Formats: sequence, structure tokens, C-alpha cells
Amino acid sequence: MRPVRSVLAVLLAVAVTGCVGSDRRPAEAVEAAAPPAPAPAAAVFPGPVLRPDGSCSEAGPVVATAIEPGIGECDLVRLKGRPPTDVLVGAGRAGREVQVLYAEPGAKELYFFVNARLDRIVKS
Repeated sequence: MRPVRSVLAVLLAVAVTGCVGSDRRPAEAVEAAAPPAPAPAAAVFPGPVLRPDGSCSEAGPVVATAIEPGIGECDLVRLKGRPPTDVLVGAGRAGREVQVLYAEPGAKELYFFVNARLDRIVKS
């Protein structure tokens, strides 16, 4: 009976060291076990922004007095005095990107907004 106890003691010692041994998992397994990072918060833009139909997301005071870089999306519509011909709203590398088209007689005006502020104007 004594050899059986010796064998059992050795097996138990091997099993215990296997359970208590160092964690040598591959790097992928360690990263997969980490909890996922929280989703980034949605960007908040000061003041009202344009919807794809050309309307403003909320009423607000007219802040801008001239069409120039830096004005808000809805300020452009208020200063123009009429809804745009077309509005394209999207997300790019810089954040919110909006293109506003006004088809004028004999010319087109395209206004590019980045993060709710007028970035540039292209007239053709």
C-alpha cells in the first residue's frame, strides 16, 4: 500500500504545481480576456446643426453677421434667407462633416463644414 501512497503523493504534487504555476498564456489570450474599451462618447457640437433635409436641429439666436469661415451651419441658412438646395451630412476623419449646396442662378455655392463650423467655400 505504501507504493500506492507514494505514487498518489507524486501525482497530487504535480497536479497542484500545474494549477498554481505561472500564467504563461500567449499575448492574444491575455488581450482577449481584457474587458472591451468603452465606446467613445458622441460628439457634442455647440449650437444647432443642420439635418439632412436642410432644417436646423433646434431654434437658436443668430450669432453670425456675415458668411465667413467659423460660422455655424444654421447661421449660414439664416443668413442666406432660404433653405439650401441640398445638404450632405456625414462623418469623416475630422468628425462631423457637412456639405451645403446653394444653386444660385448661373452659379453654385458649396459650403464645407467640419465639426459644425464653416471651413471653406467653393463657388463655381
